[in-house]
Amino acid sequence: MHWIDLNLDRNEASDMLPVTDQDVLDAHGWDRAYWILLDEDQLDDAVGIVGHPVGAELHEEWEHHSVPTDCGPDAHKTDDSEAAATHDGWVYALGSHFGGKQGPLQIGRHWIARWHEDALPGVIADATLPISVVRDKFRLHRLINDALAAHGDVLVPVHDALTDAFVTPARVKGEKKGKAWASRVRDGDHPLNIEGAAFRPNGNLLVGLRFPVTRAGGPVIVELAGVPELFTTGAWPTVAGVWHLTGPGSPGEWMGIRAMTTRGDDVFDVICGNLDAVDKPSVLLECHPEGRAATSEHWRFSLGGRVEGGAVESTLVNAFGEESRIEGLAHGPDGHFVYVVDEDSRVHIKFLAID
Repeated sequence: MHWIDLNLDRNEASDMLPVTDQDVLDAHGWDRAYWILLDEDQLDDAVGIVGHPVGAELHEEWEHHSVPTDCGPDAHKTDDSEAAATHDGWVYALGSHFGGKQGPLQIGRHWIARWHEDALPGVIADATLPISVVRDKFRLHRLINDALAAHGDVLVPVHDALTDAFVTPARVKGEKKGKAWASRVRDGDHPLNIEGAAFRPNGNLLVGLRFPVTRAGGPVIVELAGVPELFTTGAWPTVAGVWHLTGPGSPGEWMGIRAMTTRGDDVFDVICGNLDAVDKPSVLLECHPEGRAATSEHWRFSLGGRVEGGAVESTLVNAFGEESRIEGLAHGPDGHFVYVVDEDSRVHIKFLAID
């Protein structure tokens, strides 16, 4: 496995995905490039790109840039960028919809955004990338929680301490300020943590949850229909299904989604791992110590045109030993998998050849 260090100003990586527009690659003299999301900051300052010059060795000479952006009227209102996916030339990014390690849920993390790849300027420092932002104000929280409740007893039950730390304070704060969104936050809701995303061939968006997980300790994925239309007609997405993976995790070692990608054909690769970082006190891990120990693993599953959700068998592709900070993965053009690793305030990119 090759690796390189990056300097992207704010070295807290959260996701990566390939640049698919050949004109963008040609304009910069790259044979491949990847968008990088940097979390723990506003989306305005969280977009990076790394490109590999044509003819260079895979593990050498990578260029890395922070991309100037313009989020319009929603500038500086979009915290904690966590998941990204491409569809029809557009890059979609999502906030975590979660909160800090001690709670509560935070309105600034509830958003979806997109930008078109061909808007990346030929000289990155000379212009800004326009980004359209929709602040969903707990609408996805409500939609997904209603769908999870309808999924029956497959999921872990809601823990009272998580309600007290994450859900109730968010609702009370909204009520005190007279916010309409307060009614969308209800006791009995799971505090959602979105960390992966990928589009199906039918245009639906799979959203991978780091939390909650199933009673068996496995990851949960929610399928959203109508995400592109949110930006064209203003109609809100609907939940088309709830999926849960069999294979990753166990009742004593829970695993959630850390990243997701696809090469098409309704086949998806995911990074699974622990439910929260262990370097600081976490209410989630205090409530669910089963979510503490898991290290990063790469799994693959296929939906094969299935609809309406349910259990999905998955296959282990790669385990990373003691590594627990893999935050993104993508396919390379020559069969390589590319991983971005957030470690000790540095960002690594690692390359692994897998058939």
